Amino acid sequence: QVQLVESGGGLVQAGGSLRLSCVASGLRFSEYDMAWFRQAPGKEREFVLGVEWGGRSSHPIASVKGRFTISRDNAKNTVYLQMNSLKPEDTAAYYCAAGLNSEFTAQYDHWGQGTQVTVST
Repeated sequence: QVQLVESGGGLVQAGGSLRLSCVASGLRFSEYDMAWFRQAPGKEREFVLGVEWGGRSSHPIASVKGRFTISRDNAKNTVYLQMNSLKPEDTAAYYCAAGLNSEFTAQYDHWGQGTQVTVST
């Protein structure tokens, strides 16, 4: 049974930082590309940033460029999302996903339950 469990979300003031973690089990983690998506209320789920199985990260969406970075530790079956200089518009549920490096949700086989990030002004 595959499980992706996110953690690290919470309430933070604008300008602050958070580090999200996603621990995977039940799959050969090192063989999967991983990604973080987010979904704000009333909006579609959007790709944020991805990392290939070997560690090379994709280009982030423009709105987080220079503020968010992704990394992974295959020995710990974990992918991270470091979020700096957070803005209120970053408020969303953040999901990690395992699959094929892509900005499209259909390319991912497995999803976590999400962790909420709320950025206050």
